Amino acid sequence: MTRRLTLAAAQLGPIQRAEGRDVAIGRMVRLMEKAHQRGAEVVVFPELALTTFFPRWYEEDLANADHWYETALPSNATAPLFEAARRYGIGFHLGYAEKTPDGRRFNTAVYVHPSGEVALKYRKVHLPGHKEYDPQRKVQHLEKRYFEVGDLGFPVVRAPVGANQVNIGMLICNDRRWPEAWRVLGLQQVELVMLGYNTPSLNMENRGFEAHHLRVFHSHLSIQAGCYQNACFAAGVAKAGDEDGHELFGHSIIVNPQGEIMAQATSWGDELIIADCDLEMCALGRSTIFNFARHRRPEAYGRITAQTGSEAPAVWTPTGR
Repeated sequence: MTRRLTLAAAQLGPIQRAEGRDVAIGRMVRLMEKAHQRGAEVVVFPELALTTFFPRWYEEDLANADHWYETALPSNATAPLFEAARRYGIGFHLGYAEKTPDGRRFNTAVYVHPSGEVALKYRKVHLPGHKEYDPQRKVQHLEKRYFEVGDLGFPVVRAPVGANQVNIGMLICNDRRWPEAWRVLGLQQVELVMLGYNTPSLNMENRGFEAHHLRVFHSHLSIQAGCYQNACFAAGVAKAGDEDGHELFGHSIIVNPQGEIMAQATSWGDELIIADCDLEMCALGRSTIFNFARHRRPEAYGRITAQTGSEAPAVWTPTGR
């Protein structure tokens, strides 16, 4: 039986620091209405979709950053998004900054069923950047200051999405560059990966030049490889454009299990891209090249989980000397 899913990726243009949540949510509701008009069954919004990318600013006292976080979903501010999902019968993925009742802080994403129930929650594992103010950087990247490493692993759940039950998982931004994350999802037979990001056009580490086109290429390469090597679809959805004077590169994409880009955003603003996904495409890779049960050799992979930093190899010396 054919299992088809109409998937929408809702790229957001910049959200300025001075703008309230009502501005962002109003734009998201309009994108959801457009997705409904085009027949979408699920909409994927970016990482930290409710606010500007606040980790670019340093706060000595974390309490001064509390206003960037959500303590409950839905809240009064986010209720219109949940109401729109219910009205249009569309599920949605939302990235946001989460503060838990016991004061922990995470970069989080959820998949929300049209009923308003959260079917899956994920907290970002691979936090980039640094924790303390770095005077050498033109722009700070303080995710390690504002968030803890995610504590939920890489969960996959089989949940109703449109007319189908779909194996869904999530990654957030920098996670997409780590093949280990994709493989953990693939080992749970993930069919759709929802992935939001806020990625600057320039590498601010000051350790050499990285061309703008390579920033986009590396992002796409990571998502396409992840889909191919784990036989799944993905929506990689960005914020884009000039956000408080800092350029985010956008280029949101939807990718199929062959690693092909099915749809791509071409603007630096709010933009909806849609693809009709045949979920049965996941079966080919899973039953042939990436048939894990037949071909994986975990006994040879111990170094992956036993080691963090790289180590120099042993030195070979010719025996004749």
